[in-house]
Amino acid sequence: MCDNCNVGELKKNFKDENVNLDLMTPVIEKYGKSAGNLINLLQEMQEVYGYLPLKGMDYLAEKTDNKKATIYGVATFYTQFRLNPIGKYLILQCQGTACHVNGSKEVSKAICEELDINPGETSDDGLFTVEDVACLGCCSLAPVMMINGEAYGNLTPGKAVKVIKDLRKKELEGEADES
Repeated sequence: MCDNCNVGELKKNFKDENVNLDLMTPVIEKYGKSAGNLINLLQEMQEVYGYLPLKGMDYLAEKTDNKKATIYGVATFYTQFRLNPIGKYLILQCQGTACHVNGSKEVSKAICEELDINPGETSDDGLFTVEDVACLGCCSLAPVMMINGEAYGNLTPGKAVKVIKDLRKKELEGEADES
């Protein structure tokens, strides 16, 4: 191992949970063991688990022709890959030009303050994950955010926080109904 590598530090970037590795067997059978299929394997792993679990990546290294360092490198290089589970509600906050000039930074700040997290993080209750994105393609609605595929446009910080509070209230009422 190289002198500049610290595996313990690297692994701190990855959330690790107990996952069913058998779910990856058909994926590996589908793509084979070739190193040229690594991105496809990781994309499907993320579809299966919702993120890339460390145990899953180690399993890929064991079952394919890829080294752990290569797998970790690809997983951390491409922004499409998540190293941690996401919340029930994935909030994509547009930071494109139209949104930026119409106040997206203030909207994002209000959302993050309401949830007590930063972009790229998940709220303590596991409900919300916020990610800044370059563009959602909804420029006429600027500033805009998308939550689980539904666009919310012409936002102000107050409107965005209200959406979050309404979703949280809906979740709390759902828990009360289950009691």
